[in-house]
Amino acid sequence: MSTALPATLDPPALHADTCWAAVAARDPAADGRFVYAVRTTGVYCRPGCGARTPRRENVRFHATPAAAREAGFRPCLRCRPDDPPRSARHAAAVARACRLIGTAEEPPALADLARTAGLSPFHFHRVFRDVTGVTPKAYAEAVRAERLAAGLPRAGSVTEAAYAAGYGTASRFYAAAGRHLGMTPGAYRRGGAGIAIRFAVAACALGFVLAAATERGLCAILLGDDPEALAQDLRARFPRADIAGAGVDFAAWLAEVVAFVAAPRNGLALPLDIGGTAFQQRVWAALRAIPAGRTATYTDIANAIGQPAAVRAVALACAANAHAVAIPCHRVVRADGSPSGYRWGMARKAELQAREKAGRDPE
Repeated sequence: MSTALPATLDPPALHADTCWAAVAARDPAADGRFVYAVRTTGVYCRPGCGARTPRRENVRFHATPAAAREAGFRPCLRCRPDDPPRSARHAAAVARACRLIGTAEEPPALADLARTAGLSPFHFHRVFRDVTGVTPKAYAEAVRAERLAAGLPRAGSVTEAAYAAGYGTASRFYAAAGRHLGMTPGAYRRGGAGIAIRFAVAACALGFVLAAATERGLCAILLGDDPEALAQDLRARFPRADIAGAGVDFAAWLAEVVAFVAAPRNGLALPLDIGGTAFQQRVWAALRAIPAGRTATYTDIANAIGQPAAVRAVALACAANAHAVAIPCHRVVRADGSPSGYRWGMARKAELQAREKAGRDPE
């Protein structure tokens, strides 16, 4: 039986037991949903306020700070309930840091970024990672790699592009560039010409699967109904690469990919050559963080990478994914929960979602 106390509620739509549980737990996730006012002190607070927990009979709940002020209460000086919620403040601080990293000639020091955010370096590092899914250093490296990718085709030389992208030394440049570009800088500057890609196609639980690899790892996992159409898709993705059928030594990799498509929960123990821009890499990392059997919306992904306004760009990054199942864009749905598009067919997407939700893998 409910023990809600209507007399301590304003408006009645707020459930007293639910609100009190959040206050007692000092739950920061409830910040922004309501505030609580204490009759004996005349102060109203956020649910997650660190002040001493008041007696329940002295507490009244209000939907907004304005409603609490109208009732004659004043804001707490400790939790500052009139300010934006902590999550919003953190997101804004990280957004400012991202802009600073994006406009700086060289990656700013962690201490400088933390000072700008008004946080300690340790706290800022944790907040940045929680909001974007990557560390400040990884984000800065991705930004430099994106500058490099944009500048290489029009630069006079690879060295010129490296310094223009913010790499202070050639050793740092060559140590990081290939990892982000998915190929050597020189090859990228030539549009991928000369890169060797081997591939093979096999029947799998979802029709046919094409597995393709460079010397760095799998550069594509494609699903379809027609082996030749899959090969054409691969050539369209890498128009200037040297693409050829794989030899017998590739059989073990192909078998592992087939097994992975049949049982994605087991994971894939093969290296991936992902490439992509800094933004795409962040989106794909967020996709890989969605647990099997769960779904997320494009808005969820945009929020996860710290760019809530980039919903359309997130959708485009999902569409550009060349690693079916390994980068699980099949776990993305529209805001209303309905299925969104899927490059490899809506039937496959529905099958993957249903099997993962049921705790089973495709047979």
